[in-house]
Amino acid sequence: MIRPILIHPDPRLKKVCDPVPAISSELGKLAEDMLETMYDAPGIGLAAPQIGVAKRLIVMDCVKEGAGDPRPMVLFNPEVVWSSEDLNIYEEGCLSIPDQYAEVKRPASVAVRWTGLDGVAQEEQFDGIWATCVQHEIDHLNGKLFIDYLGLMKRQMITRKMEKLKRERARG
Repeated sequence: MIRPILIHPDPRLKKVCDPVPAISSELGKLAEDMLETMYDAPGIGLAAPQIGVAKRLIVMDCVKEGAGDPRPMVLFNPEVVWSSEDLNIYEEGCLSIPDQYAEVKRPASVAVRWTGLDGVAQEEQFDGIWATCVQHEIDHLNGKLFIDYLGLMKRQMITRKMEKLKRERARG
């Protein structure tokens, strides 16, 4: 089921999410809905708070369409356990901040530990776009948006555009 994606500014996007104590069939269905919502948007990552669920859950798939088999990933309670000193600048966007992009500097590689759908702990090192995406989505779980890395003027300009977009959508 495709879920509506919250648009910034929304207080639910600024809250720190609760850890997931145990994987359940309901959470499995939530993850399935999140993947469907992400692919439909289309996007490469989605965090539970973006659909109004304050749980530490992200989904992602950074395989470009036509560039290989999709690799949908579901990460419960993800945490960065190592970051490279090398940094990468990538033009980021966000499904909660549609049609707005800005360059954000982040570690080029990160090791992330999480619990999978099967309840088993996993760890993997991500590089390139995967590293950027997983850090961006984990930020969502901590109430942080990519625009929080920008200067005040740029951040305010984007926020005003989103407020206008929400007003236009509300009018139908």
